[in-house]
Amino acid sequence: MQISVTGHHVELTDALRNYVDSKFERLERHFDHVTNVHVVLSVEKLEQKAEATVHISGNDIFAEATHENMYPAIDALVDKLDRQVIRHKEKLTQRRSRNHAPAPDMESDVV
Repeated sequence: MQISVTGHHVELTDALRNYVDSKFERLERHFDHVTNVHVVLSVEKLEQKAEATVHISGNDIFAEATHENMYPAIDALVDKLDRQVIRHKEKLTQRRSRNHAPAPDMESDVV
């Protein structure tokens, strides 16, 4: 998984980058097919904003979160993305199980 972090009116320190990397490892634990993540950290007046676009196989997932402090904003962002990734994974497994369902028995219909 490739993570790119950019800042808008925010100085990106090594601590912030390491925090984002450690939090986004959670997404990779739940779903292996995450290819690229683009995180934007910004400041808007008194709010810290974190937003991310996650590119996974067959879909793009976007989420954003705001808070007074950047670290809780990143935590909330990862929580939102985690829920969306799990929901996407469940949809994929449901489709697979529906496509590979056994054919109905023809002999049971014969009287």
